[in-house]
Amino acid sequence: MNRLRICFHACAIAGVIVGCNSSLEKQENPLNKPLAKNTYVGSVACQSCHTQAYADWTTSDHYLAMQPANDSTVLGDFDSTTYVADGVTNTFFKKGNKFYINTQGEDGNNHDYEVLYTFGYYPLQQYLIAFPGGRMQSTRVCWDTRSKKWFHQYAGQKIHYRDWLHWTGASQNWNTMCASCHTTDLQKNYDFKRDDYHTIWKELNVGCESCHGPGSAHISFVNSPEYKKGESIKNLGFLYVKDTLSHLQLNACAACHARKAELSQAKMHTGQIMDDLIPQIISNEFYFPDGQIKEEDYEYGSFTQSKMYQNNVRCSNCHNPHSGKLRMTGNNLCLSCHKPKYASEEHHFHAVNTEGSQCINCHMPVKTFMGNDHRRDHSFRIPRPDQSTVYGTPNTCTSCHKGKSPAWAADAIGKWYGKKRVYHFSDDLLPGSLLTDKSEKHLVKLLRDTLQPEIARATAAYYMGNIQTQLSATALLNALRDNKPLVRYHAVRSLENFPPEVWQKTAYQNLSDNVRAVRIAAADLYHRLLPEALPAEARSAYYAANAENREYLRYQTDFAIGNIMVADYELQGGDQLTAIAYYLRGLKKDSLMNYARFNLSAAYNSLGRNQEALRTLKNASDIDPTNDRIFYNMGLLYYELHDVPAAMENFQKAVRLGSQNPGVYYNYGLLLQQQGKMQESEKALLRGLSLNPKATNINYALAFFYMNQKDPQKARRYAAALRKIDPDNPEYQAMFNSLGL
Repeated sequence: MNRLRICFHACAIAGVIVGCNSSLEKQENPLNKPLAKNTYVGSVACQSCHTQAYADWTTSDHYLAMQPANDSTVLGDFDSTTYVADGVTNTFFKKGNKFYINTQGEDGNNHDYEVLYTFGYYPLQQYLIAFPGGRMQSTRVCWDTRSKKWFHQYAGQKIHYRDWLHWTGASQNWNTMCASCHTTDLQKNYDFKRDDYHTIWKELNVGCESCHGPGSAHISFVNSPEYKKGESIKNLGFLYVKDTLSHLQLNACAACHARKAELSQAKMHTGQIMDDLIPQIISNEFYFPDGQIKEEDYEYGSFTQSKMYQNNVRCSNCHNPHSGKLRMTGNNLCLSCHKPKYASEEHHFHAVNTEGSQCINCHMPVKTFMGNDHRRDHSFRIPRPDQSTVYGTPNTCTSCHKGKSPAWAADAIGKWYGKKRVYHFSDDLLPGSLLTDKSEKHLVKLLRDTLQPEIARATAAYYMGNIQTQLSATALLNALRDNKPLVRYHAVRSLENFPPEVWQKTAYQNLSDNVRAVRIAAADLYHRLLPEALPAEARSAYYAANAENREYLRYQTDFAIGNIMVADYELQGGDQLTAIAYYLRGLKKDSLMNYARFNLSAAYNSLGRNQEALRTLKNASDIDPTNDRIFYNMGLLYYELHDVPAAMENFQKAVRLGSQNPGVYYNYGLLLQQQGKMQESEKALLRGLSLNPKATNINYALAFFYMNQKDPQKARRYAAALRKIDPDNPEYQAMFNSLGL
C-alpha cells in the first residue's frame, strides 16, 4: 500500500486568451481578387458616388469617434472650471487655442496636460493626452454630453496613481485599449524592446473602410471598362456590402462591437471572424451565468446567442449602418417583423403607452457603463424570473418592479403564460456553470445540441475543462470536429486541463485547422509536450501553427496580461528563466495582477529558488489577504521547506477563508493525520470530498484513514467509490484486495 504524502505542486498554468477538415465552416474570400493589392483610400473618395450614405455617416457617432481638439470639437467646459472627484482636483482651462487639464499624474502630483484629441461624442466625451514613448492616455474625468457637466467614471473609488486603473495606467492606454475602434486602418506598431509606440492610422474616425474594407479595388473596378460593360465581381471589390450574408455583416461590426482578443496587426480579411480575433464567450467571468450582460460586453456576445441572429436578422435590419440611428422608434421597430398582438395588453399585460408596454424594456434590459452610457442587452431574451429564484440571475420584471421578489414575478408569468417555459439554452448553461456533480450532464447536452447558438455551446465546452472525467473528455474530443470554430477553439482550450494521453493522438489535427484562432489554441496545447511526443505527420503543422501562436503572443506584450501570456507559454515549454522575466515585466505594468504571482512563485520553485517563491506569495497576500489560494500555495511551499507549523497555519487560513478547493482539505487533512489529530483530519477530508465526490486522492485517503482506524466497513465505502471511478489503477489494487473488493 502506498504511503500518503503531501507534495508541492506548481499551480496550474493560466490559459491564454486566452488538423480539422478544411470543409468545416469553410469561408470563401468575399472578394474574388487578391486582397494584397487592395489599399485604403479614405472616406472622401466615397462621397461622390455614395452621397446619401456619406451624408448619413457624417451625422453618426462613428464619424465623431475621435477628432483633433479645437473649439468646434471640444464639448466640455474648459473655462477655468474645477471639478473635484475622489480626492483629486481637476482644472480645465485654455491657453490660446489649446485645451489643458490640470490633474494628478503618474507620479501622484498634479500637472498641466494638453488635450490633443477628443474621444467619443455622446453620451460622454473623453480627452486624449500624449505621454512619452508614443503613448496616449484617456482621461477618466469625462464630459457628460447629455447633462452638460463633468463626472468621474469610477465615482466613489479612490484610485491610486500606481494602480492599473489610474488614467495614466495601462487600462486607459489608447494605443492598446481604444485606438483600433476609433480610427481606420490602425497600425499599433509597438516596439517591445523600447516599450514604446509608433502608432499610425489612415483616418481619424470610424470611416467607410473600417466596415467595408480597403476601397482601392472597388474604385478601380467601377472605373474599369469591364464594369461599364455590365460585368461584375463579388461585392464589387469590397469585403462587405449591403447584400452580404448575415454573419459576414455581423463580423464587420464585431471587430469593435465585441469583447475580444485581437490575433495580429496583420488582418486576414477572410470573412471568418476567428482568423482575426477571438470573441469572448458568455461565461460567468463577464456575463451573468445565463448569458445576460454583466460587464462592459458590447453587443456581439449577446446578439449571437439570440433567436434573432439564428433567424438571419442582421444589425442593419434595426440600425441604419451609416447614421447608426434606429430605423424606427418605439415598438414600431419590433412590429416591422413581429405580429401586432405582441404590442397588445393580451401579450405584455401592461397598460398601452407605458414603460411596461415597450418591447425593449422586457426583452432588452439596460445596464449603464462608463458612468452614464446606457446600453441594452441584445440577446432579446424572454424574462425568466423562475431562473432568478434558483440561480439569483437578474430579470427585467423585478428590476422594474422594485421591492417585488423573483418568486412574485415567476408566479405572475405562470398565471399569464402557463407554468411551462419554452426551452432556452440557459436551462442547461445555468446548472452547468455551477460546476457541481450535476453540471456535467447539462454541459454535455448543450455542447452536443447543434441547434443551440455557437457561443452558448462554446461556453459549455469552456466549463467542461473543469470536469476531468471520461464523459467530458469524450465530448470535448468530439467537439474538435465541430462545424463551429468557436466550439472547436474552446474544446482545444479545455483539453489543456486533461492529461496528454487523453488528447495527444487526436487534437493534433487541429494544428492544420482552417481557422487561425483554432490553430493557435492547438499549438499552445502541444507546446507543453516534447517534440518527439508529436506524431511525425503533425510536426510541420505544429511548427507553422506555433509560429502563429508566438506572433499572437508577441502582439499582446504592450499590455500587462500579454506579458503574462508569454510567461505562461515559456513556463509550459520549460524555460523558467524567460518566464520569470516576462512575469516581472507584466507585474511592473500592473502590480495588482496577483494571479501572475501564482505562476511566478511556481517558476521560482521549479528552479529551487524557494525564498523568492515565498516572497512572491507574501506580496500576493499583502495585496489580497482574503484569497484562500494564496495561503494554500504558501502552505504547500512551507511544507516543502520542512516548516510544518507554518504550513499548518497557512492551510488553516485557507480553510477559514472558506476555500472551495478540495486540494486544500486533502493536504490539510493529511497534515493533521501526521500530527495525530484524527478527528480534525477526518472532518477536513470529508469536507474536501463534499466539494468533489469523484476526487480519487480524497477517496483513497479516506479509505486509508478508516483502515488505519480499524473500521473496514467505512473504508470499504470509499474504496468502492474509488473502484467505480478508477478501477484499473495499479496503485489501488492492494487496497481493493485487502478490503475484499
